[in-house]
Amino acid sequence: MIFGIVLLFGLIVGSFLNVCIARIPLESSIISPPSHCPRCNTPIRWYDNIPLASFAILRGRCRTCGQRISWRYPLVELLNGLLFLCAFFEFGFTGEAILVMALCSTLVVITFIDLDHQIIPDVITYPGMVIGLGVAPFFMSTLAVPPPFGLGSVFPPMGQYGAAFLNAFIGLLLGGAPLYLIGLLWEKLRKVEAMGGGDVKFMAMVGSFLGWKGAFLTIMLGAVSGSIVGVALILLKKHRADNVIPFGPFLAFGTLLTLFRGPEIIAWYLGFIRL
Repeated sequence: MIFGIVLLFGLIVGSFLNVCIARIPLESSIISPPSHCPRCNTPIRWYDNIPLASFAILRGRCRTCGQRISWRYPLVELLNGLLFLCAFFEFGFTGEAILVMALCSTLVVITFIDLDHQIIPDVITYPGMVIGLGVAPFFMSTLAVPPPFGLGSVFPPMGQYGAAFLNAFIGLLLGGAPLYLIGLLWEKLRKVEAMGGGDVKFMAMVGSFLGWKGAFLTIMLGAVSGSIVGVALILLKKHRADNVIPFGPFLAFGTLLTLFRGPEIIAWYLGFIRL
């Protein structure tokens, strides 16, 4: 029964995420006006706004004008519900699970906004950095690792929270810095923008949640998955090599892998290197 409650909660939040995805890029309020059909502007009644169920009952069409409802709406709801279940399975009834759920929902919003508009809004990433630095050190087990470069010995003993905060802060810096430097170098060499500022701030936010090790792993996984998809699209003649592919969705994918399977991936990679 508890799994059903967690899934339902994730679906409900996913329904709200659809509003965020549609309105944040337009700089519109995510609260007012209430949800309505984009064609006939008829307000959507509560019984037509039940996650997944209403879409199935209405057969994917507006009750009033018959306008088709995008499959993205139930997809976002289902995806968020499944991510909430994964967070619950992995972390149980903990503060860490709540933070992971919040981060997963943020990744969903960023992914679909970046796919549609090739932007990652600051209104998402800046508050995310603040939450990552201020709250994540209390709960995130990924921050319970020694700071890099021997910095743990430079600073006097700060207690568990202090060390975790330092790790989160270094993760924020090292999360955004590599993408910023790559983008700057590519722009100098090719005179074209290779890395948007939104991606840099996105990775800074991720680093504040996952620490410096998680940030580096996320960048690596995002780069590998993006390269695979990009090459596949070019070979299938679905994409030109000089066109831009949004990097945010691949960074989001890398973040999820790091969240749920980061230690296993690192252990496998180190074992592979030894071979």
